[in-house]
Amino acid sequence: MNAYMGPEEVERLEQAAAYLRDRLLIRLLFHLGCRISEALALEVKDVDLGGGTVTILHLKARVRLTCPKCNAALGRGHAFCPGCGVKVEGPVARQQETHRQRTLPVDSGTLEMLEEYIGRGGPVQRGERTLLFGINRHRAWQIVRECAEKAGLDPLVNPDTGSPRGVSPHRLRDAFAVHAMKQDDSGDALRLLQEHLGHQSFNTTARYRKVAGEEHREWYDRLWASKDSPGGDASPAS
Repeated sequence: MNAYMGPEEVERLEQAAAYLRDRLLIRLLFHLGCRISEALALEVKDVDLGGGTVTILHLKARVRLTCPKCNAALGRGHAFCPGCGVKVEGPVARQQETHRQRTLPVDSGTLEMLEEYIGRGGPVQRGERTLLFGINRHRAWQIVRECAEKAGLDPLVNPDTGSPRGVSPHRLRDAFAVHAMKQDDSGDALRLLQEHLGHQSFNTTARYRKVAGEEHREWYDRLWASKDSPGGDASPAS
């Protein structure tokens, strides 16, 4: 058993999907390396077919504990406020939401599949939003698992524990990252990968050097440029 899926296995996973929607979901998770929550939140307006990009909005919520007297930040283990020194009886919990947006380049094969899917009326209306998929997280996981079983893919090995784990949407994100590093593991490529994946730790690096859009596009295009790379020139679903 392997720790990560390779492009050949992802291609088998994609081909095992019976519906264009499911093929597109699998392809976006791998070719964009996005989180499942990000893929399911995609709207038609986020797709720029002419520009060859997809814009992803990542919303992260966390609870912040503060002192009810001076509003200083508290840790969960604080018995006394580090700001005013009073004993903490009942900290105030406030939910903070962080919005991060990134625009990702998309390869031609995926753009063709997106165009066909949208043209066929695949997106789903949810109130004022036109979602690409209109399914929940549980259904998305089912789709990936069912396709993995149909494709006969072996379970993966957790690289930290050595225990087996099934194929899931996040394993497709892992597969993208591994594929990218195999193509180019230089410092610049790692920096671009961190930006592409939207890792928060890249924010510190981004203060020293802002990545130009053209440089990001050239790096991404090189991932799928080789005709010998499975999945690089996949044709749209029929």
